[in-house]
Amino acid sequence: MAVSADLSRLLDKQYENTDLSELLKAPVAALAGVTDKDAELLQQALNIKTVGDLGRNKLFRAAQALVLLEESGQ
Repeated sequence: MAVSADLSRLLDKQYENTDLSELLKAPVAALAGVTDKDAELLQQALNIKTVGDLGRNKLFRAAQALVLLEESGQ
């Protein structure tokens, strides 16, 4: 099943039409609001180089899970 989503607000303009598998391989700076310096610091601190690395990072996942629990009233 094909799924489409408007990701333009989440991505830098040059990545807006990138397919998902390639987007996950893109540098973290492909995300809107993440500068090259931010990406450099993420790589130095947590070895995060790509959008996929960021999304799969256990610390970011743990923080997201805590936020979702709080929002759901758990």
